[in-house]
Amino acid sequence: MANDKAAQRLLDGRAWDDFCETIRLTGHEIARWGELDDLDRTEWFRYLSRNVRSGLERFVENSEPDHPRLRDIPFRSSMSATSPDQDHLLSEWYEPGYEYRVWGNRGTIAYFVMAAWKADQDRNVGERDWAAAGVDSLKEFDPAMLYTTAFLQSDAIHFDADGNFEVYCTREKVEGKDWLPIDDSTVGLLVRVVHQDRPNEINPVMHIERLDKPKQRPLRPHELATNLARAAQMVRGYAELPRAWWFDNLGNRPNQLQFSRTVYLSNGGVADRHHAFGAWDKPRDMALVLHFEVPPAEQWIFQLLNIFQENLDTYEHLGGHINKARAVLEADGSCRVIVAESDPGIGGNWIDSFDHVHGTMTLRFIKCETPPMVRAHLVPLDELRSKGVSILTDDRAILSGELVP
Repeated sequence: MANDKAAQRLLDGRAWDDFCETIRLTGHEIARWGELDDLDRTEWFRYLSRNVRSGLERFVENSEPDHPRLRDIPFRSSMSATSPDQDHLLSEWYEPGYEYRVWGNRGTIAYFVMAAWKADQDRNVGERDWAAAGVDSLKEFDPAMLYTTAFLQSDAIHFDADGNFEVYCTREKVEGKDWLPIDDSTVGLLVRVVHQDRPNEINPVMHIERLDKPKQRPLRPHELATNLARAAQMVRGYAELPRAWWFDNLGNRPNQLQFSRTVYLSNGGVADRHHAFGAWDKPRDMALVLHFEVPPAEQWIFQLLNIFQENLDTYEHLGGHINKARAVLEADGSCRVIVAESDPGIGGNWIDSFDHVHGTMTLRFIKCETPPMVRAHLVPLDELRSKGVSILTDDRAILSGELVP
C-alpha cells in the first residue's frame, strides 16, 4: 500500500533525514542571489528559520485529518508581503474527500474573505526523498505555490443580529446555507481578516469542523512523513519564490510598482483587491519619494519590505508601512511616501529604510474599482531636505502603477 511506503520512511528515519537535508540545502541557495550585503545575508538565514517554524506549524501541528483548526500564522513570520493589517487564519487539509462547516462571530470587523486553494502536490509526497532534486523538485511539489479555487466575501455572508454566522465548505451547495465550494483538489482554507483600526476592534472568533464529526485519533506514521515533506518543501518554495520574482520581474524595473492580477493570484490571492508589487533600490544618501491618488477602497496599505518580501523589523512598532487609517494625505487627498534613512521634514509619510539599500514594496487596495498611477522620484536626501518638494519635477519622475493582466 502507498501509505506503507511513506510510513516505513518515517519509522526508519529517512523522512526525517530528507526533511533536514532539504532545509540544509535550501540555506545554500543564497548563492543564487549573487552579490548581497551582510544585512541581506543575515536576513536570509533568519527568513529560512521563520519559514521552518511556519512550515512545521502549518503542516505538522495544523494538518490533522480528523481535527481541523483555523490558526493564524506564527509571530513575526511573513512571506510574500504579508499585510500587518490582516490576520491570516489557515486550515490545512491533509486528506481529500471531506466537507466542512466554518462558524463563529465577526466581532466588529467590517470585512473578511474566505478562500479555498489548491497547490502543486500529490497525496503521496511522503513516499520519496526530495532534498537531492533541489529547486527542480518544485516543478512537481511546491506547497508555496497556491491557487485560489473559490472565495467568499463577508459581504455575501448572512449574519444574525449578534454577528454570528456559518459557512459550509462542500461540493454541492447546502440549501439555505452560505457556501464556499471545494473539491478533491482543495488542500486548505485561508481566511483573511481585514482590520481598519486594529487596537480598537473586537477580533472575530472562528471555528471549523468536518461535517462527519470524526473522533480525534492518534497520529499515523505515513501522515507525519507526508507533512515533514510538505514543511520542508514549503521552506524551499518560499526561498525560491522571491528569488525568481526578483530576477525574472521585480529587479528589472527598480522603483516602480505594477498591478498584476496574474502575479497576485498565483500566490494564493483573491480577486477582491488590486495588489501592486515592485522593487526599490536606493543608496543610503538618497530618498525615494512616491506619490499617488487615493481611490475609494475598503482598505489600502503601502508596505516597504526586504528583498525576500519580508516585513521590516520596524513593523512591530507601526513602522515600514502606512495605511488608510494612519496616512497623512496632501490637501488634494493624494498620498506622498518618502523612503529614506532619516525624515527630510517635507511632510507626507516618512518610512525608515532601516539601513536597507534595496528591497521589495507593495501597494494594495481592497474593494477598489481602479488602482492609481504612481509617480516616483529618486533624489539626494540632503537636497530634498534643503529644497523640499520643488525638486520633484516631472522630468525627474518615474511613472508606474499600470494595471496588467
